Amino acid sequence: MKGLLRVPSWSRIKPVLVVSLILAFLLAIAYKTLYPLLFKAYVGESTAVLTYANSHELTETEFEQLARDLTEQARYRKASEVVEPDQHPFARQVKLEILMNTPSFVRETEPSHIKYFREAGIRRYEGPKTCLQCHATIQVEHADGTRSRVDTLEDIVNSVHFKFQTDAGGFSTYGYDGRKVNAIGDRRIPVGKIDRACGIPGSFTWTGWAALIEGRPESEDGEPGEIELRSEGCGQCHIGGNYYPATEKMMPIGDVPEQAKAGIDCLICHSSEYDMNQRYVIRDQVGLRWNQDRSLRAALTVGPVSNRNCLNCHQHNMGGDAYLHNVAAQSPGERHPRVMHKGAKRGNPFSPADDVHAAAGIQCTDCHVPEGHKIPRGRFGVDLVANDLPDKDVACEGCHSRAPHNNSKHKALLNGHIARIACETCHIKKLQENNVVLRDWVHPTWNAKEGLYEPTDVYRSGEPGKGFTYLWFNGNGTFLANALGNNPNGSADYNPLMQQIARIQDPEVIAAVRAKAIELKETYPDIDVEAYVRAATDPLSQLSPEMLERREAMIQDNLRAAMNEGESRIYPFKLFNAMMYEDMSNQGPFGAMILPFDYTTYYETGDTRASLVEALKDPILIRMYQTPFKLYMMDEFMAYFGVSGGWTTAYPLADGRLGNVEPHWMRQMGTLMVNHGIQREGRVCRDCHAPDGILDYPALGYEPERAAELADLDLIESVDWEATE
Repeated sequence: MKGLLRVPSWSRIKPVLVVSLILAFLLAIAYKTLYPLLFKAYVGESTAVLTYANSHELTETEFEQLARDLTEQARYRKASEVVEPDQHPFARQVKLEILMNTPSFVRETEPSHIKYFREAGIRRYEGPKTCLQCHATIQVEHADGTRSRVDTLEDIVNSVHFKFQTDAGGFSTYGYDGRKVNAIGDRRIPVGKIDRACGIPGSFTWTGWAALIEGRPESEDGEPGEIELRSEGCGQCHIGGNYYPATEKMMPIGDVPEQAKAGIDCLICHSSEYDMNQRYVIRDQVGLRWNQDRSLRAALTVGPVSNRNCLNCHQHNMGGDAYLHNVAAQSPGERHPRVMHKGAKRGNPFSPADDVHAAAGIQCTDCHVPEGHKIPRGRFGVDLVANDLPDKDVACEGCHSRAPHNNSKHKALLNGHIARIACETCHIKKLQENNVVLRDWVHPTWNAKEGLYEPTDVYRSGEPGKGFTYLWFNGNGTFLANALGNNPNGSADYNPLMQQIARIQDPEVIAAVRAKAIELKETYPDIDVEAYVRAATDPLSQLSPEMLERREAMIQDNLRAAMNEGESRIYPFKLFNAMMYEDMSNQGPFGAMILPFDYTTYYETGDTRASLVEALKDPILIRMYQTPFKLYMMDEFMAYFGVSGGWTTAYPLADGRLGNVEPHWMRQMGTLMVNHGIQREGRVCRDCHAPDGILDYPALGYEPERAAELADLDLIESVDWEATE
């Protein structure tokens, strides 16, 4: 018995332990040294230690002078908020100076980091290295009231703002195969902005990260001027400062290199004095990357995240440049100015002039309450698959409840509407005129003022029924940004994917598209105007009868359950479609794989096929068409996309020639949520309850008799609403 219970002697355990430790050490060394080299060889990306010209050390004298300047500016701003402006200028100035020099006022207004930097002897800002001296960890408060302490750098690196994707579950997005994307129990794949071409920017983040474009602005007499280098690319709106996006984070193993972590732009989110003029593309010995403001001035004015920080990027366009009131639009870059994008992504800016919440001083983070560096977008959404906090609400009801009209004479009537009508439907009356609805990337237009080619915005509108529409929505969306929901009556006829968002029937819009097609034909003689108009306004006409039949069946079999799930209400949705090149080897009833453009070739030459060829030479695109990527994520991706049979690896570029590539409009309009641009005064009854009202009741799945009642203004007005309260 004693022999059976014998424990191995230490002399026998010791060699095994030593060997295990040696192997673990060697594996760690290999991971740290060999993996980065293998990754570089695999995806063709390079990195290096990043340097910034505006990051330099100040002398004590320079530091104290800067501190005095910043403090005086802060004092003046605060005093200006206290001293009434409606008085004699001289008297006001005297009062301002008295208040500004009050000792308590001086103490309270000095930016807090001046004291910290002074005491720590910090005279140069070096990015995360500087921040992490004090903020190596942070305490995070969660939605359930619990708190945890997390590693700050890891929290940032694993946020959507840095890596642009996630493979976590909890999405409100359904594939056309009927599965919830990355649902618990399924094999999860990285999905988000990094690995899908989008019709707004016209490229992948991979191939469109940073570009320098030679613009040739023309003079008034039409003569080409001198070359002006312009900055363009997805990286202008993201916090990573490396030469490429965080591709490592979408691989099955691996971490971004330390150089990339050192390039994180903390100040664009946290500094009140961040200079967007420092945000431009630079070229060095390694490649192209985005510069950033690393000045001590910006670092000393760190404080709570403000709307200005968020709107540097989130003004619904690349760089927030569609709206001149935005800081980013006023500061396009002191070198290589960023390309300005005039067509807006959503057309509902968050500014005091456009939104009642912005006018009231509500901050973005009051609604999008962060947990550390994870920012919630809300549980409802159709256009971004990646979501840091998919179970966290961001909704009007968070402040206003489901009965917000209690001060109204007709509170019972208005609060009763909440069961069927979303707040935004009444309180967003229109979008900006620059809201782009149809964008053609295949037939670019020469912009003489900018001196470059740009995608052609075939149609822009901010009007209901033209630039945006109204759909039933229950919080679910499709893989290609289509809102899902159904009339609470359970209508089997309500089917936007075959009707509202699959065709444009407004005669004015069709006429505008035709006029633009005729205009484009002058530059592109091969355009068949009527065929162009039909494809743009009836994108399902691009599908074969067999594909149409499969599409209808997939909607009924795969999506109808997701449409009928939960509670649906009528929401406004911005409409968008784009014409781009597609890989027809990977197509299904809802479209084919969209292919990217190389920005430099595109903007400089206007040769879209050459631009596509150049983009397809990128090593990461080549890898995407090889077996490891097919097995790792592309088969699953295409299943969500509605393409049966898996990912076809036939590369669309061979010997410099494109194969099985065609230009098409996407097979349905995208429906992007619009939640800002809220007006205090909502719509009146006749806006909806009239034959020419904004709501098309038959299209919304109402039976003919009920639709007629809802559109009868006289009937609506004849009801004694006071008696019903």
